[in-house]
This record gives sequence, C-alpha cells and structure tokens, in this order.
Amino acid sequence: MRQAQHTRTHRNLLDATVRCLVEFGYAGTTTQRVQERAGVSRGALLHHFGSKQELFVAAIHHVAEAQLARLREEGPARSLPDLVAAVRAAMSGPLYLAGLELWMGARTDPALHASLVPAEREVGRELRTAFARARSGRRVSEEDSRLAVDSLLMLLRGLALTSVLRADEAAADALVEQWVAAHG
Repeated sequence: MRQAQHTRTHRNLLDATVRCLVEFGYAGTTTQRVQERAGVSRGALLHHFGSKQELFVAAIHHVAEAQLARLREEGPARSLPDLVAAVRAAMSGPLYLAGLELWMGARTDPALHASLVPAEREVGRELRTAFARARSGRRVSEEDSRLAVDSLLMLLRGLALTSVLRADEAAADALVEQWVAAHG
C-alpha cells in the first residue's frame, strides 16, 4: 500500500512537470508550480526529488519511456510508412513538447545534458531496430540505415519545431511522403 502511494505520487509529480514544461516552458517550470499542479506538499516533492535538477533529470527519463512505450504500442511495423507514421505520432503532442523544452534546457545545463544523451540513444537504438524490421528483405548498409533514421528524426524534429509557429499539415505530409519515397 505504501509503495503504491509512493509510485502514484512519483508519477503524479512527473506528469505535473510535463504539464508545466508545456505550459510555462523550461525557464518557467518551478518546483513550486510542479508541487501545486501535483497537489502535494513541499515535503512530498522534496522526498521524491531533492532538487529541481533531479526533477528535470527524472522528467527526461519519464518522457523517453513514454515515447518508447507509445512506439512499442504500435507493435512491429509492417511497412516503412507505418513505422514513419508511428514515429511521427510519438513526436507530437504534450510529451514531445515537454521533451523539446528539456532539450533546450540541456543546452546550458551539463547535468541535464548528461542525462538526456543516454535516453536519446536508447530511443535511437529502438528506432534503428524498428527501421531494419520495416526494411527487411532490402539490402542496406548499417551506415545507410543509421543515416536514414537520423535524417527521419531530424526531419520530424524540424517539423515539430516549425509547427509551433506555422501549422501547415499538407506541407508536412508532403515532406514526410518524400522521405518515405526516398528511403522505402
């Protein structure tokens, strides 16, 4: 019972952190705001996360795990277009926006950066494995496969950033279709 409460509070704090990152951005996400959004006492917050930095490091892992779970829910992709659609869906919405905020914070925060790199590498490994399955039967060098996945991630990240200022789904769809045609 006590462990279940601990786990619920921990997850609640991380979910509140994600909501704050989306609403207030990295700079505007304070432990006070997270505490209020989670509906917990200062002591409960500090029991789970001794500092804002610890909270953000945990949020990085929370976001990465949620994105991986979302990709895994799709099951093994039957085709490259299915895989690209699943990755594109995972790279949108509140979780992804929170992740972008953490990326920007990691630019100037060495501890956050050090935590973000392994989480992103795990996501990359998972995507390369899924990409190889989606392209089974087609001979592609490991280097070409890595470059294809990296270019897809860069394209989708760029589209996500662009959508903050300009939502043009038709143009985004056309770019993604062009990538699939070039790599399928």
